[in-house]
Amino acid sequence: MALYPPPLPPFLLFLLLLLLHPFTPRALSAVTVTHLPGFSGALPFRLETGYVSVDEVNDVELFYYFIQSEQRSPREAPVILWLTGGPGCSAFSGLVFEIGPLQFVTKKYDGSVPSLVYRNCSWTKIANVIFLDSPVGTGFSFSRNPEGYVLDDTGLSIQIHEFLKKWFIEHPEFMANHLYIAGDSYAGKFVPLVAHEIAKGIEAGHSPLLNLKGYVIGNAATGELVDLNSRVPYAHGVGIISDELYEDLLIPFIGTQAWIRSLNYSIVDDWRSWHVDGQVAGYTRKYSNSLTFATVKDAGHTAPEYKPKSCFMMLARWISHRPL
Repeated sequence: MALYPPPLPPFLLFLLLLLLHPFTPRALSAVTVTHLPGFSGALPFRLETGYVSVDEVNDVELFYYFIQSEQRSPREAPVILWLTGGPGCSAFSGLVFEIGPLQFVTKKYDGSVPSLVYRNCSWTKIANVIFLDSPVGTGFSFSRNPEGYVLDDTGLSIQIHEFLKKWFIEHPEFMANHLYIAGDSYAGKFVPLVAHEIAKGIEAGHSPLLNLKGYVIGNAATGELVDLNSRVPYAHGVGIISDELYEDLLIPFIGTQAWIRSLNYSIVDDWRSWHVDGQVAGYTRKYSNSLTFATVKDAGHTAPEYKPKSCFMMLARWISHRPL
């Protein structure tokens, strides 16, 4: 018996047509999107989507969403490259579930196009954000050669660096902006690799020179030995039944603390609480080499999805070089 895939839901079909129809993917192409299915009226922010070629041998094209800063001047606000984990989760999930200016209206599905509404605690309030579908095969990113889908984390970091170089060449007005690489979950493995590739290019004087200032990893997967071995002591420490404590057992934060200790960085500002609206939002410690560790109280694995305001305030203070 032949098996056929189910038809795409109307929303995904419309979105696919809206995003892909204007492109000639072999070129560095971009289009401004003013309306989206499910959102009432014109989008209250500037959204650009496009493709960038990162591997000419295998014809690999990476798809991106770019949203300009809404409150700060786009020419002065930092540029954040957001990489969703998985590996293999679309950047669209980061846009609508975590840090972007849109979110779904939660209700029982009735067959109609899901509704989108504006999110107030979006990181795009204070930063220009590129949401990148990576690795290839994620979201709308694709390869015309099947061998292009065979990629490890190191190869991925090289492709993302290539993406950034070409993207900034096409957007020279943002070249001088501070650049941050960010992501969560499995992206904790390749965000530092991307930053390292950029740093190597800067040191070697390769053009274009990207203005890298740092990177952010949330509830980061770093190594199975550390991450998995931290689950039992974490579960024991929190009593496993309390909803008022930190809720992520997938990658417990004490595993993150373990690999930070392995760096042997000295403590600059010791363990203390940080606050939002007069309430404890989590705890933080600052190390040498400009490393800041922070927890987010009552958050789950993808922290901005659970505690959007706390994560927004944390980012705003950090990129402004203010204490959390």
